[in-house]
Amino acid sequence: MNEMTEGHIVSGYNNELTDLHQTVLQMRDLVREQIKSALKSLQDEDVAGARAVIRHDQKINDLDIRADDAIIHLIAKRQPVAKDLREVLAVGKIVSDLERMGDQARWIARLTIRFYEGESLPPHQQLLTDISKMAAYVDIMVDEAITAFDQLDLQRALEVMHKDQALESEFKSALRRLSTYLLEDARNVGHIADVVLALRALERIGGHAKNIAGHVVFLIRGKDMRHATLEAITEELERR
Repeated sequence: MNEMTEGHIVSGYNNELTDLHQTVLQMRDLVREQIKSALKSLQDEDVAGARAVIRHDQKINDLDIRADDAIIHLIAKRQPVAKDLREVLAVGKIVSDLERMGDQARWIARLTIRFYEGESLPPHQQLLTDISKMAAYVDIMVDEAITAFDQLDLQRALEVMHKDQALESEFKSALRRLSTYLLEDARNVGHIADVVLALRALERIGGHAKNIAGHVVFLIRGKDMRHATLEAITEELERR
């Protein structure tokens, strides 16, 4: 292999890695937009907007498939090793988490249709307050998790993991507030059950953001700590 040919191969390999990296950033943008649009459709009682969110989920699915195909091709053709292999594996897991976030945003959009299409009485807006709060919080988590990946920022990844703990606390607080509404008027039981599912969907989005932060730790340190406690992860990063 002459120097020119070798340079061409290296350049092509780097371009493929860069394309994968950009796919993650593109999916991040689409997922954040889906979350915001799903929430807006709920706030505005906009059934048409909710249906648009459901249609647009296909864009995220298409990127997920494209990334999978690119990863298979890259591993088969380039046989990456060491950090490059970790990046390819991490990207595969990250795009899977992003695709699942899109599924949860789609579920919230379906809730809008359930609430506001037809003749049933919609829920009181007070019941939906915690959905808006949690949605804003998980949007930050998604952005910071992918920024940690983009910048290979361990500290930012750790902050996302801390935020996931705070999100869990907020979720439990929201459940307590909803139980109060239920005690005040048992006729709210149907709407409250649906709101709980929406809150659970947001909690799961936050969980996927935490997973991505764990993939960043794996990418940088080469150690899979997704199932370790936050205390163990912090200790490991500080020890190194």
